[in-house]
Amino acid sequence: MEINKNQRKSFKRQVYKELIIVFITIILLNYIASFFFTRIDLTAEKRYTLTNTTKKILTNLNDIVYVKVYLDGDLPYGFKRLSNSIKEMLDDFRSYAGDNVQYEFINPAETGDKKTQKELYKQLYQKGLTPTNVQEKDDEGKITEKIIFPGALISYAGHEIAVDFLHNSLNLSPEENLNASIEDVEFTLINAIRKLKNDFGQRIAFIEGHGESDAEEVADFTNALSEYFQVERVRLDSQIYSLTSRTLDSNNKVSVFNKYDLAIIANPDSMFSEFDKYIIDQFIMYGGKVIWLIDAVDANMDSLAYSSTVMATIKNLNISDQLFKYGARVNPNLVQDVQCAIIPVNTAIAGTQPQFTPSPWVYFPLLLPNTKHPIGKNVNLVKGQFVSSVDPVGDDSTIIKTVLLTTSQSSRALNAPIQINLGIIKKKINPDFFTKSYIPTALLLEGRFKSIYLNRLAPEMYEHKEIAFKEQSVYTQLAVIGDGDIIRNHIRRLGMKTEILPLGFDRYTGETFGNKEFLMNLISYMLDNKNFTELHSKIVQLRLLDRQAIEENKTLIQLINIILPILIILAFGLSLTWYRKHKFSK
Repeated sequence: MEINKNQRKSFKRQVYKELIIVFITIILLNYIASFFFTRIDLTAEKRYTLTNTTKKILTNLNDIVYVKVYLDGDLPYGFKRLSNSIKEMLDDFRSYAGDNVQYEFINPAETGDKKTQKELYKQLYQKGLTPTNVQEKDDEGKITEKIIFPGALISYAGHEIAVDFLHNSLNLSPEENLNASIEDVEFTLINAIRKLKNDFGQRIAFIEGHGESDAEEVADFTNALSEYFQVERVRLDSQIYSLTSRTLDSNNKVSVFNKYDLAIIANPDSMFSEFDKYIIDQFIMYGGKVIWLIDAVDANMDSLAYSSTVMATIKNLNISDQLFKYGARVNPNLVQDVQCAIIPVNTAIAGTQPQFTPSPWVYFPLLLPNTKHPIGKNVNLVKGQFVSSVDPVGDDSTIIKTVLLTTSQSSRALNAPIQINLGIIKKKINPDFFTKSYIPTALLLEGRFKSIYLNRLAPEMYEHKEIAFKEQSVYTQLAVIGDGDIIRNHIRRLGMKTEILPLGFDRYTGETFGNKEFLMNLISYMLDNKNFTELHSKIVQLRLLDRQAIEENKTLIQLINIILPILIILAFGLSLTWYRKHKFSK
């Protein structure tokens, strides 16, 4: 008996000794680990792993980034998930930026009385946050409404901007939109910080001189670009120095440098001279990037305002051969799509009070972005107006051609000349006539392009030092879009006042389409390819619950979640009791 007591004391001492050793070891390991920073992301899609671009920006902050997130309180599940994702991302940011990233979550619905709350809502809206009206149904079927601001105000170095986290794409379900919002949390936050830091030095030129959209027609997009880039309007006028500069060194050798990183040719309506085409060609050969927004057919709604029928004819811009050489063809046709925008049409009898009825207009397709490419990922439908199809052409396998926009699965293309008649609105759309699917309307071309003027100039031109002809480009990118109106904003005139409407905003439905986001993504990709692709390629797998199965097996699921853990604990306790009795009985 005495032996058993001694054994027990020895056993206890040994246990205490081992516990002390383990405790001291854990403390030492924690102390040593504090000198090293490492994180392990065990998720399949690496959702908690920041991109190298983000890490670099965060470790080089010179001031405090303060984030006020207005998504807190009693939220629906999807928005709670978004709120948690934002918090987790900001915590991840702090892992690299330390105290240079600080944040707070605010519930705008808990700011005092209704008057104070209303005033705050007004301030948030004026600062750029978009409210969302959410309806919730409880188990008894009662519906409650609440206003949510799924956004944040971010300040840095004395400047503040508003960011919205919530995507609202028409071609996605509510669950998919929330999932897309979660995917883009890192991109949204870090892009805002980059904007505040003003880390962009690239220059963009809007080309003029061929009837392109004027400054007022592209004002909204120009303002959006100006937050990141230096934007100018440049008239070519056959001046070889308009897009490039040339210097002569001590060895009498000419060096050519592009003045701009990217040029935008937005909806020209008159012919390009061969000299202007040459200037653009050599700008590309020396690494310049160009976005061509081209209307191949002359058609517009202004003509239909005076006549119910107009003839849409081919527009001769004298650039088809140039685009063909680079690998794209804007076809002289107009696409029609069952998935289209709505326009108001006067359906009243002649001589009576006008009565406008919203009607689908198949010439205004709602184009599908290529969601598999970073440019089109999580982008809303893009509204087009009198759009032409764009085909990849040429046999140069070194040029990578990517379709960026397409029509829907129920569409068709009509070759010009085309008689456009408003009367088709009165007829019901027959899907049987729309037999073509996913007609391409925008292309991205990447690679080394050959000059259209190779073997076309006089021999002395190739040797002319000032001309400095280059026959093949360095690696660069071009985008060809078969619609010049994609970039054009609407203008509302009230007396002497002029209001620039947001790009992509539909005056008749109040819907904002993805035109601006698509074009901003396109330019970001072309000017910051590696970083943009890395930031915009994160995918969070949407794992939705089967709601029908949940309702059918609700009682069973509740029993499993409540009773099973209790049974497991009881089984463990009984097993431990039996083991102790069995051990000490010996």
